Amino acid sequence: MNKLLKKLFVCAAFVAILPQNAVAASSKDKFPDGTPVSDWFRDTKITPLNELGKVYTITDYDIVNDSTILQTERIQAVIDKVADNGGGVVRIPEGTYLSGSLFFKPGTHLYLDKGAVLKGSDDISDFKIIDTRMEGQSIKYFAALVNAIGVNGFTISGEGTLNGNGMRYWKSFWLRRQVNKNCTNLEEMRPRLVYIAESRDVMLSGVRLENSPFWTTHLYRCENVKILNLDIFAPHVPVKAPSSDAVDMDVCKNILIKGCKVSVNDDAFVFKGGKGPDADKDSRNGMNEFIIVEDCDFGFCHSAMTVGSESLHTKNVLFRRCTVDGAQRLLWLKMRPDTPQNYEYIEVSDIKGNAGTFLYIKPWTQFFDLKGGKKYIMSYSSNVTMKNIKLDCKTVFDIKRSDDQYLLSDFVFENLELTEQKEGTIKDIINNCTMKNVKVNGKKL
Repeated sequence: MNKLLKKLFVCAAFVAILPQNAVAASSKDKFPDGTPVSDWFRDTKITPLNELGKVYTITDYDIVNDSTILQTERIQAVIDKVADNGGGVVRIPEGTYLSGSLFFKPGTHLYLDKGAVLKGSDDISDFKIIDTRMEGQSIKYFAALVNAIGVNGFTISGEGTLNGNGMRYWKSFWLRRQVNKNCTNLEEMRPRLVYIAESRDVMLSGVRLENSPFWTTHLYRCENVKILNLDIFAPHVPVKAPSSDAVDMDVCKNILIKGCKVSVNDDAFVFKGGKGPDADKDSRNGMNEFIIVEDCDFGFCHSAMTVGSESLHTKNVLFRRCTVDGAQRLLWLKMRPDTPQNYEYIEVSDIKGNAGTFLYIKPWTQFFDLKGGKKYIMSYSSNVTMKNIKLDCKTVFDIKRSDDQYLLSDFVFENLELTEQKEGTIKDIINNCTMKNVKVNGKKL
């Protein structure tokens, strides 16, 4: 009996010294629909350079540190050599290297030393036209500066910078808009900074992504992607960087975005997936699911998290433990009248700071097309929870009722301490709306 008691005492002591909530974290951390969060999301170890394979430093292959000389072909030759030799790391040393579109291949990785800058050309003719994906469409368009298509295990890491060199593109975009206010985003020809498609087990870590001419990071049909400790920037003054979304997730599954600093002149983290009346019938389109965004800091952006405008079905999103300072909106649901959309099981929690609007939901009609149809397409958003948030706002709720375009239901607002300068409302807009300990300007709702 004494031996049994001794064993029980040792077990109890062991449990007592476990980190607080360690057991709870593994058993209670769930996505909004109740699906357990897998251990994959908890492993944030950065793969060391020495575990990625043989290192190929580009300056060993007739590539020079000169921001004025276009070296696309020579850098691509190094990437091809690495792939042909069984894989490894393309290392960019300190310095600035100018390039057009580069295409990484299976087994290859990109590493940027501290002080290294891979700079995109500001001449669009230096970027290849490929079959790609833009704004919910599968089309021919310009490749990004860094492309990885069908490259499982691809990584971008280090302490250097990918610089999109976007100023010339931005100025040209705004001039075009002065001439033709109805021109689309795609009409002003611009490359993205990073495009990763049809790839699994991808990691982007440590680097700075700046001044993208178009979307900064675009993931299409990717699974198991970790975006860790990035610094993502595009200016909103003095020249606005149009459409410079930080990360666009387009038909993706299992995405972790953690520890990033973001300030861009458009939406920060965005869900895409397809658009148009028959978008749900196109196999190239699809849903985003099992996404976690956590421990990030937001500066200026149009919205910290946006679902749409070209999103079909987005489900099971956790957006938590973040700070916002200057975001125009915290959560924005863009409801297209030409696309069958379903945004469900989204949880925003443990946020602090300031934003123009706490929750923004309105019809999104930019460039929409019913393709000859007579009626708007009905969309839905449900099971959205926003809790444990302390935020100073210009307006808390900026939501428009639209019975012929979308239905909002089962929203929960809990433990909110908010301020606003202009009063908004959700009265008679959301079906089955629950308020628990919600205060606006000190007044309980």
